[in-house]
Amino acid sequence: MKEERRKNLSDLRVLCGSKNLMPPLPYKRIVIIGSTSSGKSTLAEHLANRFALHYIDLDALHWKPNWTEAPLEVFRKRVATATQAPAWAVAGNYHVVRDLIWPQAEAVIWLDYSLPRIFWQLTRRTFTRWWNRELLWGTNYENLWMHFKVWSDESLYKWLFKTYWRRRREYPFLLELPENQHLKVMRFEHPQETDDWLKQF
Repeated sequence: MKEERRKNLSDLRVLCGSKNLMPPLPYKRIVIIGSTSSGKSTLAEHLANRFALHYIDLDALHWKPNWTEAPLEVFRKRVATATQAPAWAVAGNYHVVRDLIWPQAEAVIWLDYSLPRIFWQLTRRTFTRWWNRELLWGTNYENLWMHFKVWSDESLYKWLFKTYWRRRREYPFLLELPENQHLKVMRFEHPQETDDWLKQF
């Protein structure tokens, strides 16, 4: 019995690839979706660093200096090139490149947090980026006043209220489509659920 138990533990170590017996991440190509400021990029980068995945931030591929959008054909080419990597974590919701990403993906993580939490995270992120003069994509910096002009299409607050409920209606429909049945879907409604999932690995 003891010999059998030692063998089982030995086999488990081989399968897990870790001395602490924690299993490896079972997916090599992951998409993280959710509302603006839900934490998509943070989670994707964390997964990439921890599990040696290629980190792909769709915002970084979409935005040019001075907050100019890349032409669609350029954006799609960038995404197609980035996803040629054998293992990746993609952060973003851009529907114009979904056909390039989702068919290759193995799993989708949907950060479906409450609107008050998202609103707070957006506010905290905006102030932090502005205060620290954090360089974003290209040569772009956070423009605090722009976001508080909630009547403007440039405001992320307007974008949040415009898209939050739409995405909550849209994603269940998209994930039920036959072409997306190969995806393992993980829907987290609170950051603690996300953290609990990460603790498995």
